Amino acid sequence: MERVDVAIVGGGPAGTAAAHAAASAGATAVVFEKGVPRADRQGLGPDSTDAAGILDYWVDIMGIDPDEMPDDVVLDILDRAEFIGPTESLTLRSTGIDSSYDEFGYTFHRAKFDDWMRSRAEDAGAEYRVKASVRDVETDLDAADSADDPRHVVRLANGEDIGADFLILADGPQRTVTNKVLDKYLSFDITDRLAAPKVNHIAYQEHREFPPELFDEVDGAIKFWWGYMPGHTAYPWIFPNDNNVCRVGLTMPIGLDIDEVKDRDDYKLLRPDDERIPQGREYIRRLLEQEYGDEYDIDEDFPIVEDRGKTKGTETYAISSTRPIDSPAKAGIAVTGGAMGSTSAFHEGGDHVAVRTGAIAGELAAAGDMSEYNERWKDAIGDEILRNVAMAEIVHDYGPNDWDKTFKAARKLLAEDGGYTAFDTAKLSAGFSAAKLATRYKKTKLKYRNGKYVQLKESEYTL
Repeated sequence: MERVDVAIVGGGPAGTAAAHAAASAGATAVVFEKGVPRADRQGLGPDSTDAAGILDYWVDIMGIDPDEMPDDVVLDILDRAEFIGPTESLTLRSTGIDSSYDEFGYTFHRAKFDDWMRSRAEDAGAEYRVKASVRDVETDLDAADSADDPRHVVRLANGEDIGADFLILADGPQRTVTNKVLDKYLSFDITDRLAAPKVNHIAYQEHREFPPELFDEVDGAIKFWWGYMPGHTAYPWIFPNDNNVCRVGLTMPIGLDIDEVKDRDDYKLLRPDDERIPQGREYIRRLLEQEYGDEYDIDEDFPIVEDRGKTKGTETYAISSTRPIDSPAKAGIAVTGGAMGSTSAFHEGGDHVAVRTGAIAGELAAAGDMSEYNERWKDAIGDEILRNVAMAEIVHDYGPNDWDKTFKAARKLLAEDGGYTAFDTAKLSAGFSAAKLATRYKKTKLKYRNGKYVQLKESEYTL
């Protein structure tokens, strides 16, 4: 049987970051990636993708400056984020969080980023195997004290077995392999808590070429429309890329029943004759018609760019909407990135936290001791997770009117103290509604402090 120090399931940002960290520290690391074709990639690579934007302080969380990347990875430099409600709006020009990166943020080409992350890991000495689907993993905890037998045996769909001392799971929010592995160490069925159809969102996006004069208007801005479509953290967006091309997409819960939507007439992207929740492409068409249909023909003036994205200028993918989970680290297993729920439907993805958690797991695996993983990832990304979990809970049941009230209150808070830090200050001088919003945010964060945002604790694993 082939033996390696570290076996990594999944070749996206978390997996390649883990491989890079492990190999850089001298460990033998192998990434197993099933591989999918994409129109914007030569060869096969990971299936994961998102709207591919990074804010300033995310650069520090990720630990990779964009100057380290090839020139064709970064597509557009951002100077603001626009949050648009049915009647109120909010523009954020600073996150208010200290950062080594001087700009507000940037958008990037996700497939090229993935390919560069792979090359970076391979340059460090890791191996990246494509068409390597993992069927299952067998773990023998007693083998941890043996020099002859591997603790983990990764079983591939082609019949090969690979032994490893440490296992890093980076198979994304669908957790195809992760659920199988973790279920063996739990007293309950893991799908009761982490079943993908129940806890995840689906995202859909199209690469559209904008008229030059309109691209100039959206250039530098990531735009989000809240309260336009029903569902928890359901929203469409526009992300500017390069050459007048934007990603126009949306995030919405899986399996939402339109008959359960309250006040459906208040949602601008629903129609009275809708018998079910519209598909992603229909939502996108309605958004473009609403914003630009009076002056432009959407089909002719906003053509889909078919040589981008996964398939003919489009892509569909899962996004985690859960709180993160701990890993059975004492068994030499670390769950990273989307598989651990560190990415967020609330802020659309999370390449920065995926890379950081993967790097921590790879570093500890190479050092021969994974026991500190759960503590280390909380120290590294806990503040980010806490912000997202708190805000996602606050807006869970929001309708269109709630978003308008929130944006109006948030504008007053930002006028006194720009950036996210404004929500940590309940200043009555900003008005009662603004102070009330800030107070609720602070109380919700307090509820989840000290790692209480974790929905599956390390102590629940039976090792």
